[in-house]
Amino acid sequence: MRNTGYYSQFGGAFIPEILVPTFDELETAYLQAKDDPAFWAEYLELMSTYSCRATPITRLDNLSEELGGASIYVKREDLNHTGAHKVNNVMGQGLLTKRMGKTRVIAETGAGQHGVATATMAAKFGFDCTIYMGAHDVARQRPNVFWMEQMGAEVIAVTEGSQTLKDAINEAFRDWVTNMDNTHYALGTACGPHPFPEMVSWFQSVIGTEARAQMLERTGKLPSKVYACVGGGSNAMGLFSGFMDDDGVELVGVEAGGRGRGTGQHAARLAYDDATIGVAQGYKTFFLQDRDGQMQDTHSVSAGLDYVGVSPILSHLHETKRVRFEAANDNEVVAAMQTTVRREGLIPALESSHAFAQAYLEAPKLSKDDNILINMSGRADKDIFTVADAIEDPKWREFIINKAKGYQQGINQ
Repeated sequence: MRNTGYYSQFGGAFIPEILVPTFDELETAYLQAKDDPAFWAEYLELMSTYSCRATPITRLDNLSEELGGASIYVKREDLNHTGAHKVNNVMGQGLLTKRMGKTRVIAETGAGQHGVATATMAAKFGFDCTIYMGAHDVARQRPNVFWMEQMGAEVIAVTEGSQTLKDAINEAFRDWVTNMDNTHYALGTACGPHPFPEMVSWFQSVIGTEARAQMLERTGKLPSKVYACVGGGSNAMGLFSGFMDDDGVELVGVEAGGRGRGTGQHAARLAYDDATIGVAQGYKTFFLQDRDGQMQDTHSVSAGLDYVGVSPILSHLHETKRVRFEAANDNEVVAAMQTTVRREGLIPALESSHAFAQAYLEAPKLSKDDNILINMSGRADKDIFTVADAIEDPKWREFIINKAKGYQQGINQ
């Protein structure tokens, strides 16, 4: 066990001895890059020319008026290349991979956005690429799998366990142990062994840095509250980092309430107080686990929040009460997404829609002088199958049936 990377009692690097040199190499490369202004300048140049940074903020004019209370603003991470905040971290890790002289990258993915971002980065930088994805998530996020494969990545469906994100992470670590000489594991969220939580948060901090300046320029003051969905925690850490030292700004993380409190079918580690402290996947944090320390199955309508643990940094911020954690259930999330689509013409990902759902509950209780900010961490192109099923859209169902019939006829011919 290494003694670095702790946030009070959370974090650390609980890794097999064989991986220690690899983590030392990564930490050294990261710290050198962090101390090198030229690296950050290269990173910002890459993101501005390749991924539409700085992403704007958008006021939800219609819903601000309809709901009453606070003005609602949205940080538009959906406008990044690949459609989500994931590319911020991945491109940074791609630059580090080049520095270390590695030729192959691997990654885990749940909703597929991190997988697409990693495959994109690999295609741009010329790396070989393997993506691990739970078989359950492969089935519900087929469009993202298609694009990963088109960009040359090998997508491996993980059939062990609950066949979701935690199982994909386990398989990625197994790969890394046997291929560490030429391979970098581009972990997608602010979890895992040190230095990943700190490093991923650093690359994602571009969100909060931009958002803080944009809110001051646009409104002349800081928002009263900022909202972000929380799976592992990368988009939340990205947004929150810009306001961490502003005591007057409340930070609200919204987890996956799934089918509700007490059902055992959710991924709310902190909001429901169902999680306990443990060590898994190389770090110490709150996990949904049984009395014997076995990881429990999770459920969420959003594949990207369907995770058993949470960033050790967020566990620390929960313990110190700097971040308030809430949970939105599946029905609330789908309703919030539909409301946003219909009233504002924005299409937030199901993950992001958790933050929208909580913000819509709280905005009417605030003054008209208040502003709130939501991180739209991604867009819902990838969620079209899940959403169409959830709302039981008859035209979509007819389309799928006819498409399947046509496919079967083609096979028969």
